[in-house]
Amino acid sequence: MLKQAIVLRKDLKMGAGKASAQSAHASVAAFLKASEKDEWLSEGMKKVVLKVSSEQELRELFKEAKKAKLPATLIEDAGLTQLEPGTATALGIGPADEKLIDKLTGKLKLY
Repeated sequence: MLKQAIVLRKDLKMGAGKASAQSAHASVAAFLKASEKDEWLSEGMKKVVLKVSSEQELRELFKEAKKAKLPATLIEDAGLTQLEPGTATALGIGPADEKLIDKLTGKLKLY
């Protein structure tokens, strides 16, 4: 079974619309890097949205995902609304094997 994890920074206190947009950016960007697109789509596109408490935690998780050779994308905001340009807001990991995703993100709490 394949899964995608979307990870958002809770410390930014983004509004619901901003957090939703950043989640969508992370999901699509990571999906485009994945090799198992058709399988994930046919399985129902399982995903989970999780939170971290800092930019450092988000960037460390991104490094770990890349080290594990998982499709991953770090989203940095354009700065047009609530945040400064270049603010790291979200991370998309997968779709990839659910066990590999859980190995990296299993201790994180739901957003």
